[in-house]
Amino acid sequence: MKSTSNKLAYIEGSGSIVLNTALFILKYWVGIATGSITIIADAWHTLSDSLTSIVVIVGTKISSKPADGDHPFGHGRAESLASVIIGVLLFMVGLNFLWEAVQKLNHHQGAIFNVSAMVIFFISVITKEAMAQFSFWAYRKTHLHSLKADGWHHRSDAVASAIILVSIFMGKNYWWIDGLFGIIVSILIAYTAVEIIKEAAHPILGKKPDQDMMDKILKLAERYQFENIHHIHQHSYGSHFEFTMHICLPDDMPLHEAHSIINAFQNDIRNVLKVELTIHMEPREKREIRNVEQVSEHLL
Repeated sequence: MKSTSNKLAYIEGSGSIVLNTALFILKYWVGIATGSITIIADAWHTLSDSLTSIVVIVGTKISSKPADGDHPFGHGRAESLASVIIGVLLFMVGLNFLWEAVQKLNHHQGAIFNVSAMVIFFISVITKEAMAQFSFWAYRKTHLHSLKADGWHHRSDAVASAIILVSIFMGKNYWWIDGLFGIIVSILIAYTAVEIIKEAAHPILGKKPDQDMMDKILKLAERYQFENIHHIHQHSYGSHFEFTMHICLPDDMPLHEAHSIINAFQNDIRNVLKVELTIHMEPREKREIRNVEQVSEHLL
C-alpha cells in the first residue's frame, strides 16, 4: 500500500513540475508583453506550484522511511510538514502580489491584453483543473495530505486563471480592472494557503478522532462488553495512526485474563481498522460485570 501511495505521489509531483513550468513560461511571456501585473502574478503563482510539488516529492520520500531508534513511530509527520511548507510558500506568494496589485492601482496603471493571453489562460483553466482533479483522486487513494494541499494549489490557480480571463474581456473598458482582479487573485491565494496550513497542522498539534472512527472502535468493543471506554486520543503519523484509551475492567479479574481480553481487542482493532492501540486498564465495581465469563470462554 505504501509503495503504491508513494508512486502516485511521485507521479503527481513530477507531472505537476513539468506542466507548471511550461505554463509559467507561457504566462510570464504574455504578462511581460501586456504589462499585466495580474498575469505576471498568476505566472509566479503557477511556478510556485512546481516548487510545492518538489516539496510533495521530498516529503513523501522522507515520510516513507521506516521507523528507527530515533523515530519509533516512523517519519510520517514529514508529509504533514511538507503540507505546511506548501501553505507558507503559497501565502507568501499571495501577500507579494497583493502589494504589487495595490501599487498598480495607486499608479493608475492598466494593461493591454491580446488574443494570445485569452488562449493561454483558457488552456490554463482546463489544465490546472485537470491537475487538481488528479491530485484529489490521488489523495483519496493514498490519504496523503500533501497531495490534497497540492490539489488545492492547482485549484486556486485554475480559479485565478478563470478570473483573469474575465478581466481580459473587461480590461479594454476599465483601466483599473487589472489591479482590482490582481487583488482578488492575491486574496484567493492567501486564503487557500491558510486553509492548507490549518488542515496540515491538525495531525501535528493533535486532534480528536473523527466520529466515524469512534463509532467503529466502539462497535468492535461491544463484543467484549466493556463497561466504560474513555480518554480516547488519536496520534497521527502520516498514514499511520496510534490510539490511546482507558478501559474499565472488573477489579477482581486476574491479570492474565485481563491481558487476554485487552490483547484480543487490540488485535481486532489492528486487523479491521489498521490502528495500533495502547490501553490503560482501570478497575470497576463487580456489580457492573456483564458476561465476563462468556468473554473469557470465547478467548480460550
